[in-house]
Amino acid sequence: MILSVSSSPALVSGLMVVRARNPVHSVSFPIPVFRNTSGLLLLLGLDFSAMIFPVVYIGAIAVSFLFVVMMFDIQIAEIHEEVLRYLPVSGLIGLILWWEMCFILDNETIPLLPATSLIYMGYAGKVRSWTNLETLGNLLYTYYSVWLLVPSLILLVAMIGAIVLTMHRTTKER
Repeated sequence: MILSVSSSPALVSGLMVVRARNPVHSVSFPIPVFRNTSGLLLLLGLDFSAMIFPVVYIGAIAVSFLFVVMMFDIQIAEIHEEVLRYLPVSGLIGLILWWEMCFILDNETIPLLPATSLIYMGYAGKVRSWTNLETLGNLLYTYYSVWLLVPSLILLVAMIGAIVLTMHRTTKER
């Protein structure tokens, strides 16, 4: 129940990606999707995936998509009446797929958190009382700090380059 309630903002934001009229809004709606999905992964106990998901998707992909949309100078697209005509059919197909997912993937068939199985027992965590994030943070900030700083500098240079290209193009056109 908690997963269903907490996944609804991700579903609404995902629908707004398709339904937004402005392309910039359509590109910025995946950010709440990625944030809410990261929260769902955290609820499922996947600490590393929950930490990497927003860094990769929100940090790199969403920013680059936003700059691509800014450089193309796309006019605001209006929703045509033809698109609204297909809305009931697509809603019916979506409901059928949702019903099939609820019917097929119940908790008995595919358990979400198999805590009783010995396969999923983390024996390395029993030796030291650190969580996955504490271990990863300790390694990243002590031994592999260079590998953390180099990609951040590359992303910074790419963002500055995209801004310079966009600003240079707009000043030429004026």
